Amino acid sequence: MVINRMTVAMLLVMIFALSACGNNDVESGDEGSGNKKWNEIQDAGELVVGTPGTLIASSYYEGEGKEKEQLTGYEVEVMREIGKRLDLDINFEIIGFDSVLAAVKNGRIDIAGMGITDKRKKKFNFSDPFKYSYTTMVVREEDYSGIHKLEDLEGKKAGGAASTVYSEIARKFGAEVKTYGNAPNEAYLRDVNNGRTDVVINDYYLSKFGVAAFPQFDIMLHPELKFHPTRKGIVMQDGADQLTREINSALAELREDGTLTKLAKKFYKEDASIKPEGDIREIDGLDF
Repeated sequence: MVINRMTVAMLLVMIFALSACGNNDVESGDEGSGNKKWNEIQDAGELVVGTPGTLIASSYYEGEGKEKEQLTGYEVEVMREIGKRLDLDINFEIIGFDSVLAAVKNGRIDIAGMGITDKRKKKFNFSDPFKYSYTTMVVREEDYSGIHKLEDLEGKKAGGAASTVYSEIARKFGAEVKTYGNAPNEAYLRDVNNGRTDVVINDYYLSKFGVAAFPQFDIMLHPELKFHPTRKGIVMQDGADQLTREINSALAELREDGTLTKLAKKFYKEDASIKPEGDIREIDGLDF
């Protein structure tokens, strides 16, 4: 009887162990391992991508007239290339920066390009970077808008979106931020030109092409200030781990076969897919 009881006890232990393994298998299935979002996307056959459509060289419309207008830019074409490698259609939804993270969280869009920060990574999944850059300023050409160092932002007016790291930098150094919606480059840059604002703090590449697009404005890239290096990746819902792996795999292919470099040089005339060289000032205390 003692042996039988021990045998029964051992069998019960084995049954519970097998059950636990079975439960682990269920938990590591479609939803538990972060496959749910990826499966939804595969079922739909498309990725819904949020993009502003207003940023020259990155996400903008080219051509004249609605019949000829085509959404393009480095970020747009990278997304299209990802779709090809994942055998998915890409459906772009025009959306302002300040609405992107909420739209990803609630499922209105699946992915979007977004600067990678520690604070954002606590709430969202991010891919590996597909763009590297740094931050600079657009100022009036005649006097640099009175700005020769970051500390000169004190008391100045800076144009920007409400929730960007660029606006946080402006506030950190004492500038008043005039916020815009999903406005085109022209609106920001015209205001610097006419004195409604003094400066636009933004990504180097976007600033460079924004200034070049409006030669009639008395504005320029600040020739001396390079600060806050940035990395841009693809943001997804928190826990969408399989989607993250699939996108990282596609990005690795694009990097290895030279597509990222080719697209970067096409749109930015420089290779924004690699880290920039030079002395770039880090800014401490940015909670973003």
